[in-house]
Amino acid sequence: MLKQINGLHHVTSLASSAQENNSFFTKTLGLRRVKKTVNFDAPDVYHLYYGDAAGAPGTVMTYFPFPHAARGRAGTGEVGTTAFSVPRGALPYWQDRLDTFNVAGLTRSERLGEARLAFKGPDGDGFALVETEDSRPPWAAEVPEDVAIRGFHSADMRLSPRDAQASAELLRFMGYSREDTTDNVTRFRIEGGNDAQVIDITEVDAAPAAQGAGSVHHIAFSVDDRAAQQEVRRALLDTGYHVTPVIDRDYFWAIYFRTPGGVLFEVATNEPGFDRDEDLAHLGEALKLPRQHEHLRDKLEQLLEPITD
Repeated sequence: MLKQINGLHHVTSLASSAQENNSFFTKTLGLRRVKKTVNFDAPDVYHLYYGDAAGAPGTVMTYFPFPHAARGRAGTGEVGTTAFSVPRGALPYWQDRLDTFNVAGLTRSERLGEARLAFKGPDGDGFALVETEDSRPPWAAEVPEDVAIRGFHSADMRLSPRDAQASAELLRFMGYSREDTTDNVTRFRIEGGNDAQVIDITEVDAAPAAQGAGSVHHIAFSVDDRAAQQEVRRALLDTGYHVTPVIDRDYFWAIYFRTPGGVLFEVATNEPGFDRDEDLAHLGEALKLPRQHEHLRDKLEQLLEPITD
């Protein structure tokens, strides 16, 4: 069993509008935009990152906004809900706030003893706010500190029963322990991590998902450094998983592999962080380009959708 994984690092999804996406996360949810850069493989598309003050691992939601992209179709083999942690007693504030912003899909419920508020993002993205004890300091520019989002609570994978069993084995190999089951949801938790340490598996009988705007592209797990990442990579290869070589993503190093249910997993380092090319006080303000795309700056600044903060 692996010991190097700390919990979630980031979650990356697809969107149809950079401006709408930016407004939703910075204004409605009150997160900080910690990086405005571009997709490594499609530099005419933004890669936007939102999180806490520094973009700490376990707090960062990231997006590829492909202009006018068609919506995804929900189903199996995907992360159906990304959940954020908020303080106990914060949900009434958030229900009023999200209702004021005309956010769709507001639904109160309880899962495994925790109160939660589900809602939809601009492209039908599945989200929830979960009341927990969470000591992480929030970014509180738009939302009062005592109710602000602390970071991720969990990611919820929608899987067929067969794939759920195989993915549960993978999570246990990665250092997670089964915590509880209610109805068709089984919770796994990694102890001693970074507070973004929960993965839920929801068993569903449905057709496979089709990716599009509103779909989660991948979820990333945190390791401290490149040495720990190499240990994880070797262990996954030895177990029979097809794992990519290490890829430099400027703000972390990454490896990727697919789960038995088809969900794309990444293992990302906590180093070097989002302040490697911007002062902490000005994170996310300027367009930052990967070195290989810097020569395209003039063209990209004309092509990319303007974002009004």
